[in-house]
Amino acid sequence: MKDRMSGARDLRGQGNGIGLAVGQAHLGADPFMTVPAIQSGSPQTLVMAIDAAIADLQALIAVSERRSRDILEFQVEMLSDPVTRAMGADRPDAASDAVLAWVSAIEDYIAGFESSEDADIQARAMDVIDMRNRVLDVLNGTRADDFPAGSIFVGVDIAPSHFLAHDWTAGGGIVLSAGSTASHVALLARALSVPMVVGSDPFSVENGTLLLVDGRRGLVMIEPGEAAIAAAMLASDRAADAERATSPASLFSSADSTQGDTLCLVNIDHPAELAAVPADCAGIGLLRSELLMASGADLANEERQYRLYGEVLRWAGARPVTVRLLDLGGDKALGGFGESERNPFLGLRGIRLLLAHPDLLRVQARALLRASVLGNLKVMLPMVTVHSEIVEAQRIFAEEAQALARRHIEARLPDIGMMVEVPAAALMLDSFTTADFFSLGTNDLAQYLAAAARDNAALSNLYDQTRPALLRLVRQTVSTAQAMGKPISICGDLAGRPDALPALLDCGLRQFSVAPRQLAALKTALHHAKTGS
Repeated sequence: MKDRMSGARDLRGQGNGIGLAVGQAHLGADPFMTVPAIQSGSPQTLVMAIDAAIADLQALIAVSERRSRDILEFQVEMLSDPVTRAMGADRPDAASDAVLAWVSAIEDYIAGFESSEDADIQARAMDVIDMRNRVLDVLNGTRADDFPAGSIFVGVDIAPSHFLAHDWTAGGGIVLSAGSTASHVALLARALSVPMVVGSDPFSVENGTLLLVDGRRGLVMIEPGEAAIAAAMLASDRAADAERATSPASLFSSADSTQGDTLCLVNIDHPAELAAVPADCAGIGLLRSELLMASGADLANEERQYRLYGEVLRWAGARPVTVRLLDLGGDKALGGFGESERNPFLGLRGIRLLLAHPDLLRVQARALLRASVLGNLKVMLPMVTVHSEIVEAQRIFAEEAQALARRHIEARLPDIGMMVEVPAAALMLDSFTTADFFSLGTNDLAQYLAAAARDNAALSNLYDQTRPALLRLVRQTVSTAQAMGKPISICGDLAGRPDALPALLDCGLRQFSVAPRQLAALKTALHHAKTGS
């Protein structure tokens, strides 16, 4: 087959920051469209298959490095969860064919991830697909086909276990037309230094076609000659040199007469992402705790939450780690929350939901209070609208701290701040007197300010036109926080856009938290802003 790009041989996508790979294309099946054969089976057959899949995962965990173990353990926890194991049991056909009923229920679960407006949640669909396929492969007595060492995997996406089962020591790379740099496979690829490009321009090649993958520049070359390979290697080396030249520690905390101290932190969803975070990063500005939850049962699993928070805090050492409380509701229907609401984005979500279900909040509060002694923990409340929500959450944390002290369990009350993502809260920021700090969540703030869904492409022009209004509100909010003597940062998508940085600096912002993949671009933009170059 010929390339569909009208003769173009250089294709663009989003790279994972890792250098070059040259190898022959291996065309992988589309995991979203390819479902292993479904064998009929009784409830007992299904239980045996799930247990065998868990055993396979545990065997792979035993020979995997730490970051890989974290991701595989996510699947083990999902398969071990009674809620996951019982999926489909209430369907009419469950008695006659438990396997088919379970697969049908899992398909609905996958569709829930895929329909989310949050790219990080969408990326978790592949983990559930991988889990489903592993159980079906056990029932079929089959295994996912490996591909030749040193080749370039080309496909829509690739499952985490498929990635981990492959030997990457001989080189090779990955090109995905879909996928996400927030997916677990992307995290694994960075951890194992496998060049990867996702969201590439559409193209079609035959198996065995020579490809070059530049994960640093997000470039794919089809049938490159020796001169093109040499030029690409030189360009990649220069890009690496430029990245190193603009990433000294001074860019994370450097003072000058006009800008003061500027801090660059990162947003993460899971400890496995720490592999992609530079060692000299100033800290974790946002840990989305709801994305740590493998299933609804984890919402009540204090020990698991404590372990995961502790892992991040130990990595950070003295640097701050800001954990956002469970931001459920909206497009995050874990545990069933938000599923039945007519307009979930304007309903019971974030701190509203947690205060309506205080048992969930108390479990998370205990895990965080215990983890707080391990490092520099800060806790952030999502979707705060009025001051009483801060007061009530702080009261619950204080009560749980006292209860832990009575049981002689070591704990420490962390700073408790709030996301500023509701216009009413931004306009009345001076009323939030007990909040220890503020962080601007510009994704929701822009959405609610413009009364326009942030994921609706038809409204993107409206978003651009209303940015001056957003920046005016940001400036007012930052000024109010400074007058109150309270720290304020920004962790929304706007923080990772270099074109927006001058305006954000002009608003008075000096703390930025972005995705790990955006950190280099942010540092470069800060460098240019500071030097005027």
